[in-house]
Amino acid sequence: MAACALSRGLLSIVSKYNRRQIHRVLSIADSNSVFEVNRPPLQCQACGLSGGVQLRRFMSSRNRPEGKVLETVGVFEAVKQHGKYETGQLFLHSVFGYRGIVLFPWHARLYDRDITPPVSDSKREPPGAHGSKEVKGKTHTYYQVLIDTRDCPHISQRSQTEAVTFLANHDDSRALYAIPGLDYVSHEDILPYNSAEQVPIQHELFERFLLYNPAKSPPFTARDTLKAWQEKNHPWLELSDVHRETTENIRVTVIPFYMGMREAQNSHVYWWRYCIRLENMGSEVVQLRERHWRIFSLSGTLETVRGRGVVGREPVLSKEQPAFQYSSHVSLQAPSGHMWGTFRIERTDGSHFDVRIPPFSLESNKDDKAPPAGYSF
Repeated sequence: MAACALSRGLLSIVSKYNRRQIHRVLSIADSNSVFEVNRPPLQCQACGLSGGVQLRRFMSSRNRPEGKVLETVGVFEAVKQHGKYETGQLFLHSVFGYRGIVLFPWHARLYDRDITPPVSDSKREPPGAHGSKEVKGKTHTYYQVLIDTRDCPHISQRSQTEAVTFLANHDDSRALYAIPGLDYVSHEDILPYNSAEQVPIQHELFERFLLYNPAKSPPFTARDTLKAWQEKNHPWLELSDVHRETTENIRVTVIPFYMGMREAQNSHVYWWRYCIRLENMGSEVVQLRERHWRIFSLSGTLETVRGRGVVGREPVLSKEQPAFQYSSHVSLQAPSGHMWGTFRIERTDGSHFDVRIPPFSLESNKDDKAPPAGYSF
């Protein structure tokens, strides 16, 4: 399991299972790193790697970062094949490698276009979106989590650490504000561990939200402030639908969130944020070059958006660093709509192919709720 987090993550982890401790190399993995893995015959069903993996990371002298530090993090626990992780569960992110802690779960509907569904229990797509295929939804668990701020600098090039944004109150001069170090993590991306530290995660909300209780497992329980914050912000935090599709080994996952409505020039403007993760499931190195969006509004308008890269970047997806995750926003002058599109991907030989972005709905069914509360406790 530790090898999964290392080879797929941005941070390196050296695991010595004979002492069952996790060690973290606080440095960014680079393309000149060489990994040596010794695999005993027993195999982990969760990740396909052998049990008792000993993994060492060697870096070329010209790329060795100065001040590399090995830090003991904790002890790995068994991955949950069934059931969910509880509030206070410590974990390593299996793709991005950061340390985090679970605040509470969300139960979403996952619409996976890679799975051919029966006719019943399916969701029809908007007209013109990749063939109007019906996609079956299944329940999938995600978690609201805090990211350890010590790890944010090491993942900022692969995953935004200020991706959870809110509309400011009407009397606030800011259009949007973000809560740094707040993330959504899929159940299969959790690598659970435990620690003897009373404050194992560094985040300004950790001690506001969680209380150390050594009599419980995990030994962190939700304070009343976390319960109140979750209840007050539930409409703006809630994760309900997840959409996924794979094209030529590039998997795109989209999660839309309704943010609220504001009045502007005697009209209503509805806002959504959407989180997108691109993941290279193959071995070929590719780079995202362009985006092409189609945005349909219930008012009858169809907008086309083209541009270079995403959020100002053109990320490379390789076997060592296979994933990139970002968030963006869209507004409509109608209470609902749809989005879909493609990413133009470039291979190392200069050829291109288009990766489909699965169609997803923009729904505003929470207009009767109060505006988001943000940091109010």
